[in-house]
Amino acid sequence: MTVVSNTSPLTYLILIGHADVLSKLYGTVAIPHAVLDELTAVSTPPSVREWAVNQPAWLSVQQPADIVDSELEQIQIGERQAILLAKEIRPDFIILDDRKARLLAERHGLSVIGTLGVLTSAAEQGLMSLSKALEDLKRTNFRVSPGLLESLTNRSR
Repeated sequence: MTVVSNTSPLTYLILIGHADVLSKLYGTVAIPHAVLDELTAVSTPPSVREWAVNQPAWLSVQQPADIVDSELEQIQIGERQAILLAKEIRPDFIILDDRKARLLAERHGLSVIGTLGVLTSAAEQGLMSLSKALEDLKRTNFRVSPGLLESLTNRSR
C-alpha cells in the first residue's frame, strides 16, 4: 500500500512521536520535493527538520510532473504537488488536513484522509493510544473543531 502526504500531517505526526505508524499502516509514504523543502525549512520545528534530514527508508521523495492546473493554484505548493503526485502514482490515500486542499483532491478523484484519520486507524490497529495521541496533538498548534476532538476522545475510551 502507498500513500502520498502533505507537510502538515507529517509534521504533526513527527511532533507527537507517531510518524512511524505511517509505515506500519501504509508501507510506503511518497512526498513531493516541495513537501521535503517545507519539512526542512528554517521555520520548521527542529525535531521535524532532523527527521526530514534523516528520513526513514519508507519515505519516498518524488517529483510530480509540472502540470498547470489553475484550480490547484488556490492552495499552497506542498499541497498542490502532493495532489499532482497522487494523480500520477494513484496511491491508496492522500493525507491532507487543509479543507480546501481536501476538497480539491476529492474533485480530482483521490481518496483523502487526514492526521486524525491516520491516528484513528493506528489506534484501531493497536499501534498506539488514541486518547494519548490526541492529548499530545492538543499541545501543538493543530487546528480541529472542539466537537470533533471530543467525539474522538470519547470514542477512544
